[in-house]
Amino acid sequence: MDSVIDFIRKHIGAILGGIIALIFACTNLYRFMIAIIFIVFGIWGGNYIQKNKENVKEKLKNIIDKM
Repeated sequence: MDSVIDFIRKHIGAILGGIIALIFACTNLYRFMIAIIFIVFGIWGGNYIQKNKENVKEKLKNIIDKM
């Protein structure tokens, strides 16, 4: 009995993550979560490009020159 309780205490994060993932999969909430992730990634990318415009231009130029 103690080993089961120790296992649960040790892996509670993974267990909760699995339960939440199962709920998302069963209720199709994963589509909403993917949309939110894309929106956040787009906001982050746009902000990064705006603040580092010269670095991004130089990196893109180097990539295009290699092609």
